[in-house]
Amino acid sequence: MKIFKNWMYVAILFCGIMTFASCTVEDDAIYDDPISLEARVTSSVHVDEKNLTVFNFEYPSTDPFGKPTLLSGSIVVGDQVTPDAPGAGLLLYNHYTVYRYDQCPSLGNLDVELLMAGSGLITISADYYGFGVTGDKPQAYCLSKANAQASVDALINAKKLLKDMGYSWNDDILFNAGYSQGGQTAMAVVRLIDEKYPDLHLTHTFAGGGSYDIPATYTSFISSGISGMPSTVISVLLAYNHFYNLNIPRSELFIDPVLSNIDEWVLSKKYTREEIDQKIGSLSIEQFAAPDMLDFNSPTSQKMMQALDDDNLCKGWTPRKDEHITLVHHLKDTTVPAVNTVNMAKFLQEQGVEDLKVMVGDFGTLGTYPEHESGAIILATAALAKVTEVLGISIWFNIFELL
Repeated sequence: MKIFKNWMYVAILFCGIMTFASCTVEDDAIYDDPISLEARVTSSVHVDEKNLTVFNFEYPSTDPFGKPTLLSGSIVVGDQVTPDAPGAGLLLYNHYTVYRYDQCPSLGNLDVELLMAGSGLITISADYYGFGVTGDKPQAYCLSKANAQASVDALINAKKLLKDMGYSWNDDILFNAGYSQGGQTAMAVVRLIDEKYPDLHLTHTFAGGGSYDIPATYTSFISSGISGMPSTVISVLLAYNHFYNLNIPRSELFIDPVLSNIDEWVLSKKYTREEIDQKIGSLSIEQFAAPDMLDFNSPTSQKMMQALDDDNLCKGWTPRKDEHITLVHHLKDTTVPAVNTVNMAKFLQEQGVEDLKVMVGDFGTLGTYPEHESGAIILATAALAKVTEVLGISIWFNIFELL
Protein backbone atom coordinates (compact mmCIF):
# COMPACT_ATOMS: atom_id res chain seq x y z
CA MET A 1 0.00 0.00 0.00
CA LYS A 2 2.74 2.40 -0.87
CA ILE A 3 2.64 5.51 -3.01
CA PHE A 4 5.07 6.22 -5.83
CA LYS A 5 7.18 9.18 -6.82
CA ASN A 6 7.66 11.14 -10.04
CA TRP A 7 4.14 12.45 -10.46
CA MET A 8 2.91 15.96 -10.14
CA TYR A 9 4.12 17.85 -7.12
CA VAL A 10 0.90 17.85 -5.17
CA ALA A 11 0.94 14.08 -5.32
CA ILE A 12 4.47 14.02 -3.98
CA LEU A 13 3.20 16.25 -1.18
CA PHE A 14 1.60 13.25 0.46
CA CYS A 15 2.95 10.26 -1.37
CA GLY A 16 6.46 10.22 -2.92
CA ILE A 17 9.70 8.71 -1.77
CA MET A 18 12.42 11.33 -1.42
CA THR A 19 15.20 10.25 0.90
CA PHE A 20 17.24 13.35 1.59
CA ALA A 21 18.84 12.58 4.95
CA SER A 22 19.92 9.28 6.42
CA CYS A 23 19.69 9.83 10.16
CA THR A 24 20.40 6.72 12.15
CA VAL A 25 19.36 5.80 15.67
CA GLU A 26 22.30 5.65 18.05
CA ASP A 27 23.63 2.14 18.58
CA ASP A 28 23.75 2.48 22.35
CA ALA A 29 20.04 3.26 22.69
CA ILE A 30 19.23 0.14 24.71
CA TYR A 31 17.41 0.39 28.02
CA ASP A 32 16.17 -1.94 30.73
CA ASP A 33 13.10 0.15 31.58
CA PRO A 34 12.14 2.26 28.53
CA ILE A 35 8.81 3.50 29.86
CA SER A 36 10.54 5.38 32.67
CA LEU A 37 12.61 7.40 30.21
CA GLU A 38 11.99 10.87 28.96
CA ALA A 39 11.77 11.33 25.21
CA ARG A 40 15.07 12.37 23.70
CA VAL A 41 16.51 13.56 20.40
CA THR A 42 18.95 10.95 19.10
CA SER A 43 20.31 12.82 16.08
CA SER A 44 19.74 15.89 13.95
CA VAL A 45 20.63 16.69 10.36
CA HIS A 46 20.31 19.99 8.55
CA VAL A 47 19.25 19.48 4.93
CA ASP A 48 20.82 22.52 3.28
CA GLU A 49 19.10 22.20 -0.09
CA LYS A 50 15.69 22.04 1.59
CA ASN A 51 16.32 24.64 4.32
CA LEU A 52 15.17 22.44 7.17
CA THR A 53 16.37 20.32 10.07
CA VAL A 54 15.39 16.71 10.76
CA PHE A 55 15.36 15.73 14.43
CA ASN A 56 15.18 11.99 15.03
CA PHE A 57 13.90 11.01 18.43
CA GLU A 58 12.93 8.14 20.70
CA TYR A 59 9.97 8.17 23.04
CA PRO A 60 8.14 5.92 25.52
CA SER A 61 5.05 4.18 24.21
CA THR A 62 3.49 0.71 24.16
CA ASP A 63 3.89 -2.25 21.84
CA PRO A 64 0.91 -3.96 20.12
CA PHE A 65 0.49 -6.17 23.19
CA GLY A 66 0.11 -3.10 25.39
CA LYS A 67 3.49 -3.48 27.08
CA PRO A 68 5.89 -0.56 27.64
CA THR A 69 8.43 -0.06 24.88
CA LEU A 70 10.58 2.58 23.25
CA LEU A 71 9.60 3.79 19.78
CA SER A 72 11.20 6.20 17.34
CA GLY A 73 10.25 8.83 14.81
CA SER A 74 11.21 12.14 13.24
CA ILE A 75 10.44 15.83 13.55
CA VAL A 76 11.02 18.16 10.59
CA VAL A 77 11.36 21.90 11.17
CA GLY A 78 11.84 24.44 8.38
CA ASP A 79 14.52 27.11 8.78
CA GLN A 80 11.87 29.86 8.91
CA VAL A 81 10.72 28.41 12.25
CA THR A 82 13.06 29.47 15.05
CA PRO A 83 12.76 30.08 18.79
CA ASP A 84 11.96 33.68 17.84
CA ALA A 85 9.61 32.82 14.95
CA PRO A 86 6.75 30.43 15.83
CA GLY A 87 5.66 27.70 13.44
CA ALA A 88 2.33 27.83 11.64
CA GLY A 89 1.17 24.69 13.45
CA LEU A 90 1.76 20.95 13.49
CA LEU A 91 1.19 18.12 11.04
CA LEU A 92 0.99 14.53 12.30
CA TYR A 93 1.88 12.54 9.19
CA ASN A 94 1.20 8.79 9.20
CA HIS A 95 3.34 7.01 6.63
CA TYR A 96 2.27 4.42 4.08
CA THR A 97 3.31 0.78 3.76
CA VAL A 98 7.03 0.04 3.92
CA TYR A 99 8.93 -3.23 4.23
CA ARG A 100 12.66 -2.64 4.00
CA TYR A 101 14.27 -1.84 7.35
CA ASP A 102 15.50 1.60 6.28
CA GLN A 103 12.21 2.85 4.82
CA CYS A 104 11.02 4.52 8.03
CA PRO A 105 11.21 8.24 8.88
CA SER A 106 14.00 7.99 11.46
CA LEU A 107 16.26 6.27 8.92
CA GLY A 108 15.80 9.00 6.35
CA ASN A 109 12.72 7.93 4.36
CA LEU A 110 11.02 11.34 4.42
CA ASP A 111 8.76 12.83 1.77
CA VAL A 112 5.74 14.78 3.00
CA GLU A 113 7.74 15.82 6.04
CA LEU A 114 10.36 17.58 3.93
CA LEU A 115 7.90 19.16 1.53
CA MET A 116 5.67 20.53 4.27
CA ALA A 117 8.52 22.47 5.87
CA GLY A 118 8.03 25.30 3.40
CA SER A 119 4.52 25.92 4.74
CA GLY A 120 5.77 26.73 8.22
CA LEU A 121 4.19 23.58 9.66
CA ILE A 122 6.30 21.35 11.88
CA THR A 123 5.81 17.72 10.87
CA ILE A 124 5.93 14.75 13.24
CA SER A 125 6.07 11.14 12.03
CA ALA A 126 6.28 7.84 13.92
CA ASP A 127 8.20 4.87 12.57
CA TYR A 128 5.50 2.50 13.95
CA TYR A 129 6.33 -0.66 15.85
CA GLY A 130 8.71 -2.89 13.91
CA PHE A 131 10.86 -0.11 12.45
CA GLY A 132 13.52 2.25 13.74
CA VAL A 133 14.46 1.42 17.31
CA THR A 134 12.16 -1.66 17.18
CA GLY A 135 13.46 -2.76 13.79
CA ASP A 136 14.33 -6.21 15.13
CA LYS A 137 10.65 -6.87 15.92
CA PRO A 138 7.81 -7.96 13.60
CA GLN A 139 6.00 -5.13 11.86
CA ALA A 140 2.61 -4.18 13.34
CA TYR A 141 1.22 -3.99 9.83
CA CYS A 142 -2.24 -2.42 9.56
CA LEU A 143 -2.90 -2.83 13.28
CA SER A 144 -4.80 0.42 13.58
CA LYS A 145 -4.86 0.58 17.38
CA ALA A 146 -1.12 -0.02 17.77
CA ASN A 147 -0.08 2.36 15.00
CA ALA A 148 -2.41 5.10 16.21
CA GLN A 149 -0.92 4.84 19.69
CA ALA A 150 2.57 5.08 18.21
CA SER A 151 1.58 8.22 16.28
CA VAL A 152 -0.21 9.96 19.16
CA ASP A 153 2.62 9.19 21.57
CA ALA A 154 5.06 10.55 18.99
CA LEU A 155 2.99 13.74 18.80
CA ILE A 156 2.80 14.22 22.56
CA ASN A 157 6.50 13.57 23.13
CA ALA A 158 7.65 15.57 20.12
CA LYS A 159 5.76 18.60 21.42
CA LYS A 160 7.67 18.32 24.69
CA LEU A 161 11.00 18.03 22.91
CA LEU A 162 10.25 20.98 20.65
CA LYS A 163 9.38 23.16 23.61
CA ASP A 164 12.58 22.08 25.37
CA MET A 165 14.50 23.21 22.28
CA GLY A 166 12.81 26.60 22.41
CA TYR A 167 10.35 26.16 19.54
CA SER A 168 6.74 27.31 19.57
CA TRP A 169 3.85 27.18 17.10
CA ASN A 170 0.21 28.02 16.63
CA ASP A 171 -1.29 25.47 19.00
CA ASP A 172 -4.69 25.79 17.34
CA ILE A 173 -3.39 24.14 14.16
CA LEU A 174 -2.95 20.36 14.16
CA PHE A 175 -3.39 18.53 10.86
CA ASN A 176 -3.57 14.73 10.71
CA ALA A 177 -2.90 12.98 7.41
CA GLY A 178 -2.05 9.72 5.70
CA TYR A 179 -2.74 7.58 2.68
CA SER A 180 -3.15 3.80 2.35
CA GLN A 181 -1.82 2.27 5.58
CA GLY A 182 -1.28 5.87 6.63
CA GLY A 183 -4.93 6.62 5.87
CA GLN A 184 -6.02 3.81 8.15
CA THR A 185 -3.68 5.10 10.84
CA ALA A 186 -4.94 8.67 10.42
CA MET A 187 -8.52 7.57 11.10
CA ALA A 188 -7.33 5.41 14.00
CA VAL A 189 -5.65 8.54 15.39
CA VAL A 190 -9.02 10.31 15.24
CA ARG A 191 -10.58 7.46 17.20
CA LEU A 192 -7.80 7.31 19.79
CA ILE A 193 -7.80 11.05 20.39
CA ASP A 194 -11.59 11.17 20.67
CA GLU A 195 -11.56 8.33 23.18
CA LYS A 196 -8.54 9.11 25.35
CA TYR A 197 -7.10 12.59 24.75
CA PRO A 198 -9.69 15.31 25.38
CA ASP A 199 -7.05 18.06 25.30
CA LEU A 200 -6.03 17.25 21.72
CA HIS A 201 -8.13 18.71 18.92
CA LEU A 202 -7.51 18.02 15.25
CA THR A 203 -7.89 20.93 12.84
CA HIS A 204 -8.48 18.60 9.88
CA THR A 205 -7.87 14.95 9.03
CA PHE A 206 -7.01 13.87 5.48
CA ALA A 207 -7.33 10.11 5.00
CA GLY A 208 -7.25 8.23 1.73
CA GLY A 209 -7.21 4.65 0.50
CA GLY A 210 -7.16 3.12 3.97
CA SER A 211 -8.34 -0.26 5.32
CA TYR A 212 -10.77 1.19 7.85
CA ASP A 213 -13.08 -1.83 7.65
CA ILE A 214 -10.45 -4.51 7.51
CA PRO A 215 -12.88 -7.47 7.65
CA ALA A 216 -14.58 -6.05 4.55
CA THR A 217 -11.15 -5.75 2.94
CA TYR A 218 -10.45 -9.42 3.56
CA THR A 219 -13.88 -10.42 2.27
CA SER A 220 -13.46 -8.31 -0.85
CA PHE A 221 -10.08 -9.84 -1.69
CA ILE A 222 -11.33 -13.40 -1.33
CA SER A 223 -14.49 -12.66 -3.31
CA SER A 224 -12.66 -10.91 -6.16
CA GLY A 225 -9.74 -13.31 -6.15
CA ILE A 226 -7.12 -10.59 -6.69
CA SER A 227 -5.09 -8.02 -4.83
CA GLY A 228 -3.25 -5.14 -6.47
CA MET A 229 -0.47 -5.53 -3.89
CA PRO A 230 -0.37 -9.15 -2.66
CA SER A 231 2.44 -8.40 -0.21
CA THR A 232 -0.01 -6.32 1.83
CA VAL A 233 -2.48 -9.22 2.18
CA ILE A 234 0.31 -11.50 3.33
CA SER A 235 1.55 -8.91 5.81
CA VAL A 236 -1.93 -8.37 7.27
CA LEU A 237 -2.36 -12.09 7.90
CA LEU A 238 1.10 -12.35 9.47
CA ALA A 239 0.58 -9.34 11.73
CA TYR A 240 -2.85 -10.27 13.06
CA ASN A 241 -1.84 -13.89 13.53
CA HIS A 242 1.19 -12.82 15.56
CA PHE A 243 -0.08 -9.88 17.59
CA TYR A 244 -3.52 -11.36 18.30
CA ASN A 245 -1.90 -14.64 19.38
CA LEU A 246 -4.04 -16.64 16.96
CA ASN A 247 -1.34 -19.32 16.64
CA ILE A 248 -2.54 -20.33 13.19
CA PRO A 249 0.14 -22.46 11.48
CA ARG A 250 1.60 -20.73 8.44
CA SER A 251 0.61 -23.74 6.35
CA GLU A 252 -3.04 -22.83 7.02
CA LEU A 253 -2.42 -19.27 5.83
CA PHE A 254 -0.17 -19.68 2.79
CA ILE A 255 0.94 -22.07 0.08
CA ASP A 256 4.25 -22.34 -1.76
CA PRO A 257 6.26 -20.60 -2.99
CA VAL A 258 5.20 -17.90 -0.50
CA LEU A 259 4.98 -20.34 2.42
CA SER A 260 8.60 -21.40 2.07
CA ASN A 261 9.88 -17.87 1.57
CA ILE A 262 8.01 -15.77 4.16
CA ASP A 263 11.03 -15.26 6.37
CA GLU A 264 13.29 -14.18 3.54
CA TRP A 265 10.86 -12.19 1.40
CA VAL A 266 8.81 -10.39 4.04
CA LEU A 267 10.11 -10.76 7.59
CA SER A 268 13.79 -10.18 6.80
CA LYS A 269 13.05 -6.53 5.90
CA LYS A 270 15.58 -6.76 3.08
CA TYR A 271 13.19 -5.87 0.27
CA THR A 272 10.87 -3.10 -0.83
CA ARG A 273 7.18 -3.67 -1.51
CA GLU A 274 7.82 -3.71 -5.25
CA GLU A 275 10.54 -6.33 -4.86
CA ILE A 276 8.36 -8.55 -2.67
CA ASP A 277 5.42 -8.38 -5.07
CA GLN A 278 7.76 -9.26 -7.92
CA LYS A 279 8.94 -12.33 -6.02
CA ILE A 280 5.33 -13.38 -5.32
CA GLY A 281 4.74 -13.08 -9.04
CA SER A 282 0.94 -13.06 -9.15
CA LEU A 283 -1.99 -10.87 -8.13
CA SER A 284 -4.19 -13.92 -7.70
CA ILE A 285 -5.08 -14.71 -4.09
CA GLU A 286 -5.23 -18.44 -4.95
CA GLN A 287 -1.54 -18.34 -5.83
CA PHE A 288 -0.44 -17.63 -2.25
CA ALA A 289 -3.38 -18.07 0.18
CA ALA A 290 -4.07 -21.52 1.66
CA PRO A 291 -7.47 -23.16 1.02
CA ASP A 292 -8.58 -22.47 4.61
CA MET A 293 -8.13 -18.74 4.03
CA LEU A 294 -10.18 -18.91 0.82
CA ASP A 295 -13.13 -20.54 2.60
CA PHE A 296 -15.18 -18.09 4.67
CA ASN A 297 -16.67 -20.99 6.62
CA SER A 298 -13.40 -22.61 7.68
CA PRO A 299 -12.45 -22.36 11.38
CA THR A 300 -9.15 -20.75 10.35
CA SER A 301 -10.85 -18.07 8.29
CA GLN A 302 -13.40 -17.34 11.01
CA LYS A 303 -10.66 -17.09 13.63
CA MET A 304 -8.80 -14.56 11.51
CA MET A 305 -12.00 -12.65 10.78
CA GLN A 306 -12.69 -12.21 14.50
CA ALA A 307 -9.28 -10.64 14.98
CA LEU A 308 -9.77 -8.34 12.01
CA ASP A 309 -13.19 -7.32 13.27
CA ASP A 310 -11.71 -6.35 16.63
CA ASP A 311 -9.70 -3.72 14.74
CA ASN A 312 -12.61 -2.45 12.63
CA LEU A 313 -12.66 1.36 12.64
CA CYS A 314 -16.18 1.51 11.21
CA LYS A 315 -17.89 0.63 14.47
CA GLY A 316 -17.56 0.69 18.25
CA TRP A 317 -16.62 4.32 18.96
CA THR A 318 -18.16 7.76 19.13
CA PRO A 319 -16.38 10.46 17.11
CA ARG A 320 -16.61 14.08 18.14
CA LYS A 321 -19.28 15.74 16.06
CA ASP A 322 -17.02 18.71 15.35
CA GLU A 323 -14.32 16.64 13.64
CA HIS A 324 -13.20 17.93 10.22
CA ILE A 325 -12.47 15.00 7.91
CA THR A 326 -11.76 14.51 4.21
CA LEU A 327 -11.94 10.94 2.87
CA VAL A 328 -10.76 9.94 -0.61
CA HIS A 329 -10.89 6.58 -2.37
CA HIS A 330 -10.67 5.47 -5.98
CA LEU A 331 -13.71 3.34 -6.78
CA LYS A 332 -11.61 0.87 -8.81
CA ASP A 333 -8.81 0.51 -6.28
CA THR A 334 -7.68 -3.14 -6.20
CA THR A 335 -5.08 -2.56 -3.50
CA VAL A 336 -7.51 -1.33 -0.84
CA PRO A 337 -11.14 -1.81 -1.87
CA ALA A 338 -13.32 1.32 -1.86
CA VAL A 339 -15.86 -0.41 0.40
CA ASN A 340 -13.58 0.76 3.24
CA THR A 341 -14.28 4.44 2.65
CA VAL A 342 -17.93 3.81 1.82
CA ASN A 343 -18.38 2.08 5.19
CA MET A 344 -16.32 4.67 7.06
CA ALA A 345 -18.30 7.54 5.55
CA LYS A 346 -21.59 5.86 6.45
CA PHE A 347 -20.43 5.32 10.03
CA LEU A 348 -19.27 8.91 10.48
CA GLN A 349 -22.48 10.26 8.97
CA GLU A 350 -24.58 8.11 11.29
CA GLN A 351 -22.54 9.42 14.23
CA GLY A 352 -23.34 12.98 13.24
CA VAL A 353 -19.90 14.24 12.19
CA GLU A 354 -20.66 17.73 10.90
CA ASP A 355 -17.74 18.50 8.56
CA LEU A 356 -17.22 15.41 6.42
CA LYS A 357 -16.09 15.54 2.79
CA VAL A 358 -16.20 12.22 0.96
CA MET A 359 -14.68 11.72 -2.48
CA VAL A 360 -15.27 8.19 -3.78
CA GLY A 361 -15.40 7.77 -7.54
CA ASP A 362 -13.78 6.59 -10.71
CA PHE A 363 -11.06 9.21 -11.09
CA GLY A 364 -9.49 7.31 -13.96
CA THR A 365 -5.73 6.82 -13.97
CA LEU A 366 -3.49 9.84 -13.78
CA GLY A 367 -0.44 9.56 -15.98
CA THR A 368 1.02 6.06 -15.78
CA TYR A 369 -0.17 5.45 -12.22
CA PRO A 370 -2.81 2.83 -11.33
CA GLU A 371 -5.97 3.51 -9.37
CA HIS A 372 -4.52 3.29 -5.85
CA GLU A 373 -1.79 5.82 -6.59
CA SER A 374 -4.20 8.02 -8.57
CA GLY A 375 -6.41 8.22 -5.48
CA ALA A 376 -3.40 9.57 -3.61
CA ILE A 377 -3.13 12.41 -6.09
CA ILE A 378 -6.76 13.35 -5.49
CA LEU A 379 -6.23 13.34 -1.72
CA ALA A 380 -3.05 15.39 -2.02
CA THR A 381 -4.81 18.01 -4.11
CA ALA A 382 -7.68 18.31 -1.63
CA ALA A 383 -5.28 18.46 1.32
CA LEU A 384 -3.14 21.13 -0.30
CA ALA A 385 -6.18 23.32 -0.92
CA LYS A 386 -7.36 23.05 2.68
CA VAL A 387 -3.90 23.60 4.22
CA THR A 388 -3.33 26.79 2.22
CA GLU A 389 -6.83 27.99 3.12
CA VAL A 390 -6.43 27.37 6.86
CA LEU A 391 -2.92 28.85 7.02
CA GLY A 392 -3.82 31.78 4.79
CA ILE A 393 -0.84 31.24 2.52
CA SER A 394 -0.24 30.57 -1.14
CA ILE A 395 1.37 27.43 -2.55
CA TRP A 396 5.01 27.52 -1.48
CA PHE A 397 6.51 25.76 -4.50
CA ASN A 398 6.41 25.98 -8.29
CA ILE A 399 4.31 23.04 -9.38
CA PHE A 400 5.16 23.38 -13.07
CA GLU A 401 8.83 22.64 -12.48
CA LEU A 402 7.99 19.02 -11.68
CA LEU A 403 5.29 18.22 -14.21
